[in-house]
Amino acid sequence: MNPEPGRVAGGSSGGSAAAVAAGLVPLALGSDTGGSIRVPAAFCGVWGLKPTYGRLSRAGTFPFCASLDTIGPLASSLGVLAAAYDAMQGPDAGDPACRQLPAEAVTSQLDAGTDTLRIAQAIGYFETNAQPEVAALVSRAADALGANRRVEIPEPERARVAAMLITRAEAANLHLPNLRTRANDFNPLIRDRLLANALIPAAWYIQAQRFRRWHHHQLLRLFESIDVILAPATASPAHRIGEQFVSIRGNRVPVRTAAGLLVAPFSPAGVPIISAPVGSVGGLPVGIQIIAPPWREDLCFRVARALEKAGVSCFAGTTAQ
Repeated sequence: MNPEPGRVAGGSSGGSAAAVAAGLVPLALGSDTGGSIRVPAAFCGVWGLKPTYGRLSRAGTFPFCASLDTIGPLASSLGVLAAAYDAMQGPDAGDPACRQLPAEAVTSQLDAGTDTLRIAQAIGYFETNAQPEVAALVSRAADALGANRRVEIPEPERARVAAMLITRAEAANLHLPNLRTRANDFNPLIRDRLLANALIPAAWYIQAQRFRRWHHHQLLRLFESIDVILAPATASPAHRIGEQFVSIRGNRVPVRTAAGLLVAPFSPAGVPIISAPVGSVGGLPVGIQIIAPPWREDLCFRVARALEKAGVSCFAGTTAQ
């Protein structure tokens, strides 16, 4: 792991991912609402877990979007990630969204193998919205696992927009009291964005939540015939600080949009996802999403270990320029 100072670390949990990638700590915590564990993990070449919504307590953290927020670890190795997840589990009355479930350790299941698992690669949207070199690394990982299934995720673009609407509306509502009394204490760009989001019509928010429920059920139906889905974590490796656009298959895409293109579609469903390092493009790390049904983090970890054993889950970094 060899972070490059001239590149972005990947969003609101980027500091945690960068600290792990730099070797300052073996483990850090992050929050994932629309991808803020998975994108930093991919950009920095480390391991990250977005657990099932309600699996790990958020008590003591500052909220952003209550109906999407999750807390999870970022780690220097899969073993550390698993140990952290095991330690963080358990019911907590301090978080009303935390399910009253006993801990289900995954460390002991890491080497259970994947021979019996039905693993599929997400195609369509998740190929056309990724740089060819990134998509090729995901295909290589699928081949290493013997995954010959291909699936289309239902309505990924609408799921991404639903996540965006829900996040913006809830975040603006959360900050509205402070915006009314101390607006000048906010960064002007953030303040103006929050004020604009506070004007989102209630009908849009309600419809986004309705779509979210529909999309959740569609993914559950998909998981009736497969166990795990593989997809790119980001459309490209980390862009340079200050860059405004990234090229994706000949299209100029704003960097903020590009970062969330492939992670946000899974956020409304609340499913568990590991972002694993899966190689590099131009010396920069690339991540893969390992997606499982709700409450089946163990499947994510088993597939991640299989990729590790196959020599796929790694990042061959280069010296920062």
